[in-house]
Amino acid sequence: MARTWRVGIVKDTSKPMLGLHALHTAFRGLPDVDVVGHVDSNTENLPEKMSYTGARRHYLTLADMLDQEPLDIVVLCSRHPYDHLEQIRTAAEAGCHIYCEKPLSASLREADEIVELAERYQIRICAAHPSRYHLPFLTMKRMVEAGEIGQPVTIYGRGKNDHRGGGEDLIVLGTHILDLQTFFFGAPEYVYADITADGRPISRTDRAETVEPIGPAAGDSVFALFRFPGDVRGVFESKRGLAGKAPGAIYMGITVIGTEGALSMRFNDSGSSESSLRVSRHPGPPEDATCYEEVPLTEDRVIPGAEPLDYSLCGQPDIPKAKFFLETTRFAVWDLMRAIEEDRQPVSNVYNARLAVEMICGIYAAHLSGSRITFPLKDRRHPLGECEEIATRHRS
Repeated sequence: MARTWRVGIVKDTSKPMLGLHALHTAFRGLPDVDVVGHVDSNTENLPEKMSYTGARRHYLTLADMLDQEPLDIVVLCSRHPYDHLEQIRTAAEAGCHIYCEKPLSASLREADEIVELAERYQIRICAAHPSRYHLPFLTMKRMVEAGEIGQPVTIYGRGKNDHRGGGEDLIVLGTHILDLQTFFFGAPEYVYADITADGRPISRTDRAETVEPIGPAAGDSVFALFRFPGDVRGVFESKRGLAGKAPGAIYMGITVIGTEGALSMRFNDSGSSESSLRVSRHPGPPEDATCYEEVPLTEDRVIPGAEPLDYSLCGQPDIPKAKFFLETTRFAVWDLMRAIEEDRQPVSNVYNARLAVEMICGIYAAHLSGSRITFPLKDRRHPLGECEEIATRHRS
């Protein structure tokens, strides 16, 4: 007899956010799933909001839902990293597995605590790093591993380089790029970094004004250089306002340079068109007459019994226009369910989500020390100052 997965969604619309990534719709149309609860302290337009999750009952708090519902999985939709620790603690103590929005936390010590909770209560946490489930990046990874661009040399990654460029871009969007670098090449060995604000090197007391409460951030220009296993170098770069100087240019994404070519993939979440995976077969340096061609993609993943995705949802409240968000969130939670059944970690898990936070802290530590910083970090405090006081103010 098939198991029925009981799922609860936590999506509190009383907190303003820039927009979410369709996590609340991830379980729609999947077989053997019952979305039983929807948590939102804001009761306005509840029928409409619950129509997107398909939940049968509404609750004001996560604790209320867990008191009434024996759940298997809880979905945490907040993009504010300070929300996650207490929500994860509450769900973990109830024995619930978790699908959690990124970034896992703004604090490495909080991320360590989240890992400890997952291990203590033997739960699986899948982090919303959708690129690990996106067909172009999966294809790109397979091509790199198959040697189609020769020996990998460098992986370049950039954030959106918009009005959040620099420190805020690093944690909000850089978490995706850094996670992709580890997805391709494993945990970094060390990092060098240079961070500036208005052209001068930042100090420990510098702070950037951020659009959202994401924790300590500094600088309007970030450059970091990692060393990965196999002598692969990884670059992360973000500059504030760069995107505005070239309207229509898409900066966010990665490029992998090898000895016999290069592969490139950009993020385009506007929904105007889908970004394509491109390959260059030019064996020389990428700045020397490189020309790219599109790589055909073949989707061979099947979720037995799943209903077709409803792409009419794209562009609805907190559902991006780009189709890949619906596709990747579905594959993410399907992987989470299979990971629970098979007693393994999901592809996007609490350990690589913590590693992305650690890499961000490592970038700041390397800049402030003026030296190479090795991983894992010995000092787990945030290099710009620990986040607990900010977190307490945010939660209150």
